[in-house]
Amino acid sequence: MANTTLFNTRTAALPAADSRNEAGGKAYAFSAKHALAQYAVTGCLNGTYYAAAGDQLDTALRLCGQVPVEFIAQTAVYCRERGHMKDMPALLCAALATLDTGVLKQVFDRVIDDGKMLRNFVQIVQIVQIVRSGVAGRKSFGTAPKRMVQRWFDRRDDAAVFRASVGQSPSLADVVKMVHPRPATPQRAALYAWLCARKFERAALPATVAAFEQWKEKRSGDLPDVPFQMLTAQPLTDAQWMQIARKAPWQMTRMNLNTFLRHGVFKDTAMIRMVAKRLTDAEAIRKARAFPYQLMAAFVNADPGLPRQITDALQDATEIAVQNVPAVPGKVWILPDVSGSMHSPATGQRKGSTTKVRCIDVAALVAAAFVRANQDASVLPFSDDVVPAKLNARDSIMTNAQKLAALPSGGTNCSAPMAWLNKQQAKGDLVIYVSDNESWMDTSSGGRATRTMEAWETFRRRNPRAKLVCLDVQPYAHSQAKERADILNVGGFSDAVFEIIAQFAAGNLEPGHWVRTIENYSGPFV
Repeated sequence: MANTTLFNTRTAALPAADSRNEAGGKAYAFSAKHALAQYAVTGCLNGTYYAAAGDQLDTALRLCGQVPVEFIAQTAVYCRERGHMKDMPALLCAALATLDTGVLKQVFDRVIDDGKMLRNFVQIVQIVQIVRSGVAGRKSFGTAPKRMVQRWFDRRDDAAVFRASVGQSPSLADVVKMVHPRPATPQRAALYAWLCARKFERAALPATVAAFEQWKEKRSGDLPDVPFQMLTAQPLTDAQWMQIARKAPWQMTRMNLNTFLRHGVFKDTAMIRMVAKRLTDAEAIRKARAFPYQLMAAFVNADPGLPRQITDALQDATEIAVQNVPAVPGKVWILPDVSGSMHSPATGQRKGSTTKVRCIDVAALVAAAFVRANQDASVLPFSDDVVPAKLNARDSIMTNAQKLAALPSGGTNCSAPMAWLNKQQAKGDLVIYVSDNESWMDTSSGGRATRTMEAWETFRRRNPRAKLVCLDVQPYAHSQAKERADILNVGGFSDAVFEIIAQFAAGNLEPGHWVRTIENYSGPFV
C-alpha cells in the first residue's frame, strides 16, 4: 500500500520545512531581509530562552552582510520610529558605518535622535567592536561616523546637549573626548569643559548649567530645570521630590511611581490626582511612544503601597495604548503560547536590568486587546496542548492578561490549537498566533511541511478566505508557517504590529507583507 503521508496530494504541495529552530523542531527559515527585520524589532542584544546575547549580535551582523545596505537603513529607521527600539537600530547604524557611510549619513539623524541613541551608537561602533575583535568590521571609530557625531552636537543648542549628558558607558563626556566637536561659542566651550571635568570659565557657562551649579551649592529654592537624574543624585527633601513629580514627563512618571511613593509624593491627594491624570493623557502616551507592555511592566512592578488611583490609571492607560488594535470583520481566533519558554523575560536577560515582564505577559496582553476590539473573537491558549480559558471581554485588558499569564505551561506544540480548531470544524476569518515559534513537540510528522502548516491548510480548505498571522515576540529567524498571500509573519511588541495586522486582514499588503511595509515606510535610499 502506498505511503499516504508521502502521496497525500493535499500536503504534497505544501513547502517543505527547510530549517530547524533553536528547540530542534522543524521550521521555515526567513529570507535574510525578513530575518534582519525580525531581529531588529524584537532583539535587545540580551540573552533569550534559547539564545545568548552574543548570538543575537553575531546573527544580526551576519544578516547585514546578506542584504542591500538600503534595507539595513530602512530597517534601522522603521525599528526606531515605529518599533521604538534602542539597541538594534544603533547596531544597524554601526553596521552601515562599515558598509556604506553615504547611506548612513542619510538616516543618521532619524535613528540617532537623542543622547541615549548617540551613546548606544558610539558604544557599539567603538567599544563593542573592539571587545569582539572587530566583528563588525571596524576597530577605529572612522572619519565619516566621527563627522556625523560632531554634526549631532553642532545641530543641538546648549540646553539640549546639557540634557543629553545623563547616562554612562559611555558618558556624553566620553563621546566629546572621542570626537572632539568644535565649540562655536564661548558658552559651548565652557559646556564641553564642564562635561569633561576640565577647567572652565564659570561666567561663560550656559544659563541652565550655571543654575544647576548654583543650586548644588545652596540646595535651596526652586529646583533648576535640569534632567531629574541630575537632581536625584543629590539629597532631596520630600517637598523637592514633589516639585520633580509636578514637572515630570509621562515616561519618567511611569518609570518612577515607586520612587515617588518612597519619597512622600503621594502623601498629597492633589499629587495623586495630578499623576493619575497624566498617566491617562492620550496625547502624552502617544508622544512618549510607549509600548503597551511598558504599562504592564509598571503595573507588575507597582509597590503594594501605591494609591489605587495610580494603579487604576495604569490600567486605563493600557486601554488607551492599544486603541489601534484592529476590529476585523468575521470570526477571529487568538492563539497565545503559554509554554515554558514564554516565561522568559520579554526583552531578554541582562545582569542588573532584566525586566519582570515575560513573553507570556506580552502574548496575554495582545490576546486580551484583540478580544476587547473584536466582538467575535475567541482565545485558545496552548503549550503542549490546548489550555482551556474563558475571558470576559468586559474585563479590563490587564485583568484578562493576568488570567492568561497564570495558566499552566508545558512544552511547545504550535500545531495543537490549529488541530483543535479542525477537530471542532471551526470557522474563522483571522487566526493570530502570539508565540516564540519554538515548536518542538509536533515534529515527528513524516510529512515535508511542519504540522502547523499542514493543520493550517486543512483549516483553510474549510475557510478559503481565512488569513494567518504569526506574531513573534523573540528574535529568531524562522517560523512554523511559510509566508505567502494568506500568511503573515511579523515580529515585535510595539503597537505598530496592530496596524500591520489590520492592513493584512483587509488585504492591503503586497506580497512580502512585512518586509514591504518596512521598505515603503522608510522610502528608498539612493
